[in-house]
Amino acid sequence: MAPVGALCKRAHRKKRGCKPRLPKDTFSHAPVGALSKRAHPILLEDKQLAHAYTPGLKVTAGMTIQKERRLPLQGEVLVQVGDAVKAEDVVAKADLPGNVQLLNVANLLSVPAGDIAEYMIKPIGAPVAKDEVLAMTKGIFGLFKSQARSPIDGELESVSDVTGQIILREPPIPVEVKAYADGTITETVPQEGVTLETYGTYIQGIFGIGGETIGTLVVVADAPDSPLTETQIQASHRDDILVGGSLVTTEAIQKAIQLGVKGIIAGGIDDADLRELLGYELGVAITGSEEIGITLVITEGFGSIAMAEQTFSLLKSREGMKTSINGATQIRAGVVRPEILIPLAAPSNATAIGEPTESTEGILQIGSPIRVIREPYFGKLGRVTALPVALHKLETEANVRVLEIALEDGQTITLPRANVEAIEEG
Repeated sequence: MAPVGALCKRAHRKKRGCKPRLPKDTFSHAPVGALSKRAHPILLEDKQLAHAYTPGLKVTAGMTIQKERRLPLQGEVLVQVGDAVKAEDVVAKADLPGNVQLLNVANLLSVPAGDIAEYMIKPIGAPVAKDEVLAMTKGIFGLFKSQARSPIDGELESVSDVTGQIILREPPIPVEVKAYADGTITETVPQEGVTLETYGTYIQGIFGIGGETIGTLVVVADAPDSPLTETQIQASHRDDILVGGSLVTTEAIQKAIQLGVKGIIAGGIDDADLRELLGYELGVAITGSEEIGITLVITEGFGSIAMAEQTFSLLKSREGMKTSINGATQIRAGVVRPEILIPLAAPSNATAIGEPTESTEGILQIGSPIRVIREPYFGKLGRVTALPVALHKLETEANVRVLEIALEDGQTITLPRANVEAIEEG
């Protein structure tokens, strides 16, 4: 059962999970993924670090979240600061220029390219309909006329007396940006977009496919280690977002698509099932643009992996609520995590939390909850019990900084810090 990192083909297999040796009086930075996060950990008298840094996932029962909603090109912002919006509301819109098509009028009319202007019926800039006559010869005694008809609905954009061709542009493609979550507009950028603020449950996953979608959260798995099967998916689940347990299969996903399910949240998925679903081998590019009719958010990794008890219990407690999910994932520089956002009524003492700050993101200290992301303890949860300063020699003979962990099953283990990720609780 490989974690998401398996998609990267693991260029450095022999040194996976290891950090380079550093001078005795320096401290290693966070592993790849915690980009640009630099700090000077504090030394305690017992030769342990007060804190360290590692990439982490958020599993938060309640926090104030700010989301930027931007257009891909300049357009029109439809809301104002202070407006309360629903997830389905359009907050900004624009028109993408339509595709262009070339039509060789000179060839169709059998006339010199330099003469086509005198045969044109439609002026530049005029709207045209499909099969409408755009140019026509005079013929002989009014007979045997040649015609050039429009292959599309659109607009006549230009006429060339050099090539004898005309350019037709299809109607503009409307682009709408929705709010994505119920909340309040806190900032607008003219012609570009808005910033939305909402309070709610926020959970990040390991991997996902499919874009943004909104639906009612329904938990169909009995327990976090129960697989999501096709028999559990019913016609009544149309427009819902389903929560499974340890594994979701291709058969279950295909049935969900047929029945109109908006999204699925599960602990794991087999990479073979993913290839079958997509029809191709997934590379390292960002996901989220797949048009398969459903959005998937995987919370743990590849294979049959029980969903973390904390995540499952939190989702179970939010059953029946409007939920927004996004499967977009990027696993290299500029890490993007799939997400689950469930708006709630904000408490009076809630404070805004936008993007994680350098001083708070991924901090590991004694008692911090973590998840192991390498075998042989892959997927296990626990808490940090010690952060030794001294470098530890692994079986590979690499010297790395380690941490001691008390697992939920009572085991105490020592692992390289690159082999864990922080879980940010709320």
